[in-house]
Amino acid sequence: MTDTTDTATEQSRSLSRSATLWELVARRADLTPDVPVLIEAAEDPADDRTLTFGALRERAERVAAGLYGMGVRPGTVVAWQLPTRIETVLLSLALARIGAVQSPVIPFYRDREVGFALRESKAEFFAVPGVWRGFDHTAMAARLGARGVFEAYASLPDGDPAVLPAPPTDGTAVRWIYWTSGTTSDPKGVLHTDRSLIAGGSCLADALRLTPSDVGSMAFPFAHIAGPDYTVMLLLYGFPAVLFEKFAMPDALDGYRRHRVTVAGGSTAFYSMFLTEQRKHPATKLIPSLRLLAGGGAPKPPEIYHAVVRELGCQLTHGYGMTEVPMITMGSPDDTPENLATTEGRPPVGMSIRITTPDGAPLPPHTDGEVRLRGEAVCRGYLNQDPAAEVFDADGYLITGDLGHLTADGHLVLTGRSKDVIIRKGENISAKEIEDLLHELPAVGDVAVIGLPDPERGERVCAVVEQPAGAAPLTLPEVTAYLRARGLAPHKLPEQLELVEALPRNDALRKVLKYRLRERYA
Repeated sequence: MTDTTDTATEQSRSLSRSATLWELVARRADLTPDVPVLIEAAEDPADDRTLTFGALRERAERVAAGLYGMGVRPGTVVAWQLPTRIETVLLSLALARIGAVQSPVIPFYRDREVGFALRESKAEFFAVPGVWRGFDHTAMAARLGARGVFEAYASLPDGDPAVLPAPPTDGTAVRWIYWTSGTTSDPKGVLHTDRSLIAGGSCLADALRLTPSDVGSMAFPFAHIAGPDYTVMLLLYGFPAVLFEKFAMPDALDGYRRHRVTVAGGSTAFYSMFLTEQRKHPATKLIPSLRLLAGGGAPKPPEIYHAVVRELGCQLTHGYGMTEVPMITMGSPDDTPENLATTEGRPPVGMSIRITTPDGAPLPPHTDGEVRLRGEAVCRGYLNQDPAAEVFDADGYLITGDLGHLTADGHLVLTGRSKDVIIRKGENISAKEIEDLLHELPAVGDVAVIGLPDPERGERVCAVVEQPAGAAPLTLPEVTAYLRARGLAPHKLPEQLELVEALPRNDALRKVLKYRLRERYA
């Protein structure tokens, strides 16, 4: 008797060798044309929609033909700013079928960020959702003088696929421009190829040990780099994902339950939201079908891991990725609890991680340094790159700006970003170390530790805390007493405590925007 899991794994490895994203779409449609791939969860269950792998290919080709009739050709730059829904995936795959260069923009961005992306990419067409969630994207496009504006929400361009040229075959050509969050300066356009996106998605699927019987979920913007990452997983293993155009708790829970989602996640903020809902009814499992939470994009305190396993009754695997490299490391369900709680997992085959000194000299295991990366999933650089900027080192490794170390068995431990190190009286302090300890306090819902300018110390340590509903206000003496009891060195203790209703976050994976806190409290 053939093991269906092993068969699916071998099948996915074969599919991962597809040269282009469209080849991957076509090969999956041939294998399982009638299997669902996209399930759109609506507020009213009667309005739910489902698309199969076969229909995905057929409809995407018709959309490609419609776009071709509008003048979109191989190499044409098309920007799109659309929410997470079936039409968005179809448009993106249609552009991949043509071989256009696409520039996805997070739908929550406004004039400044969108205008910058349109100017830098020189987009010839711009797809918008019209009026979405009370904001008129079409009017914004007009204000910005965008070219080739068309609405792509409830309807898409349509045509006869017979007009299309042959699909692209070169998976190493740059056809994707993704935008960094621009939290400290203008965003940067990150250049990706079909092969780099397929490499990221295939490594993620392999690490998570997924099977065709799983049901995934996309509760994040499809325009994020995680969009193609997740789509590649669906195509490789032939399972569906539930799309949430609007993710809000507790309203989204019905969609997870009625479609029996087995794999959910997004980032640390998503884990916390699931935990908050679980704690309202601790005796009843929040999502009975859920077996795995998985995500990345932001640090994961060890206590979050233990709380998810203990309270949600499922496994949690967290990874490390960025717009430049969508999948770097990932925890695996068969890792030890210690590794899952305290590391970001291991890199897949083909991803090389080097920990170095600032001048690039390699460091041994368990020694903190700069994290540098090389592999097929790494981007090709930046759009309109500053010639003076050092993006890759002499050995071709991407310089990430992150700090961390490798364990003896190859697991990665992140300790912060180079900009996130607090230098107090000449001593380097890791903000993440303090944050991880403070997350253990029940009176702490979330926390950001920052360095603030100080005339005597250089920088002082400030903890900004978001407390859960109903918690008694924390005091600085309570915080420092707890940290002392946990063995934190005295010079690392916070000297300032700020309580906020909500930490400032971005709109993609809900990352905390520390620069805003530094501006506020400096």
